[in-house]
Amino acid sequence: MAFTTALTKHVSFSSRFLRDTGYIDGVWTAGDASRTFDVLNPATGEVLASLPDMGAAETRDAITAAHAAQPAWAARPAKERAAILRKWHELMVANADELAAILTAEMGKPFAEARGEILYAAAYVEWYAEEAKRIYGETIPAPSNDKRMMVIKQPVGVVGTITPWNFPAAMIARKVAPALAVGCTVVSKPAEQTPLSALAVLAEQAGVPAGIFNVIVGEDGPAIGKELCGNDKVRKISFTGSTEVGRILMRQCADQIKKVSLELGGNAPFIVFDDADLDAAVEGALASKYRNAGQTCVCANRLYVQSGVYDAFAARLAAKVAAMPVGDGFEAGVMVGPLIDDKGLAKVESHVEDAVSKGAKVLTGGKRIKGAGTFFSPTVLTGVTSGMQVAREETFGPVAPLFRFDTVEDVIAQANDTEFGLAAYFFAGDLKKVWRVAEALEYGMVGINTGLISSEAAPFGGIKQSGLGREGSRHGADDYLEIKYLCIGNL
Repeated sequence: MAFTTALTKHVSFSSRFLRDTGYIDGVWTAGDASRTFDVLNPATGEVLASLPDMGAAETRDAITAAHAAQPAWAARPAKERAAILRKWHELMVANADELAAILTAEMGKPFAEARGEILYAAAYVEWYAEEAKRIYGETIPAPSNDKRMMVIKQPVGVVGTITPWNFPAAMIARKVAPALAVGCTVVSKPAEQTPLSALAVLAEQAGVPAGIFNVIVGEDGPAIGKELCGNDKVRKISFTGSTEVGRILMRQCADQIKKVSLELGGNAPFIVFDDADLDAAVEGALASKYRNAGQTCVCANRLYVQSGVYDAFAARLAAKVAAMPVGDGFEAGVMVGPLIDDKGLAKVESHVEDAVSKGAKVLTGGKRIKGAGTFFSPTVLTGVTSGMQVAREETFGPVAPLFRFDTVEDVIAQANDTEFGLAAYFFAGDLKKVWRVAEALEYGMVGINTGLISSEAAPFGGIKQSGLGREGSRHGADDYLEIKYLCIGNL
């Protein structure tokens, strides 16, 4: 296991935030792993690090450690758990630049975006440090004078988390912080493309005790996931990723009726009505579509523009997109970084080719950028129809397909015509229309006259096949708690 100069030219080899192993029961360890896997920089194709390829055996060890540590952690006063989380938050904020450099190196997003993600992740840790002291029960009026009835909330126990590569720091924080806040312990499996950011979340330095937070790194996601789902010491699974994998994990948890939280795929509509502020709509589309090179589950995937403003919106958006600098996230001024890997690049390319072959027009972009990295030029397509792949599948890349519509009823029907229901956006001026559309869209989150909706204070999650449960806000803690009813008689 080792780091290469491709990484250490951006982050000091002596950095206290770099680790090249997993973390089990308070020890940085490779476990019994005999093989390694490489972590690459998607902007250059260079190897950044070689890490132990851990599997089911190491996962089992981590679960055993988490299970043993959980009762004592749950028994600690909430104020003590809150203080540790607060320290974790402070360390993240104080070291945001160094953590962002690690994130940019392995994930590729521009450094400014990466730094923003670190602060966003820290905000979740801070939020749940505060919520730890607010896990309230309730009293219930009893049906007779000799009884008292009440409800208390208790941690579910050991939690297994499986997180994606597109927000490697934020997704860890969004799951682990509420779990630790309420008294759970965690075994975390970060994406194999971005394990370094998951290991740099500073829990150890903040004073999280041994066994409370464990990290398993490895390429054999199915084996690790199966152990997390099948081990009866794990009481809950929290997963962010594709709907396909979410279905598999849900099935594997079914035998034990294990509690699950799933934040799955999206196919977000972005609607621009005739009465919208076009400049604001363009800026909203840029923020929603091209952030992280379009590799977000809530990014605009289908842009519906009403006929009266279709051409004007397309021209303004294309002009802005054509001017967006693309390159290595460490280069000054870059706004769009690489796609995560060759597979992601191929999918984006195939979606554009399919659309063009069926009559769509490329206003700007439309091609992969030659070179060592996995870059695709930011793209705007017009003349897009429902028979194209971009209408049915999540592109996960910097491609904005523009669909034309005429009426409110028409666009609501098109927007809802998908198995997904994570996020939606629309821009409009008329207040009656705003309420009508907001209530009619079948999505867990709706951005109205904005392209940015995520906040630690708001419940993040979807409906339909986009998932179960919520993350963030006070509701996010509930997914890590069990409700217990107490009835005292003979009083």
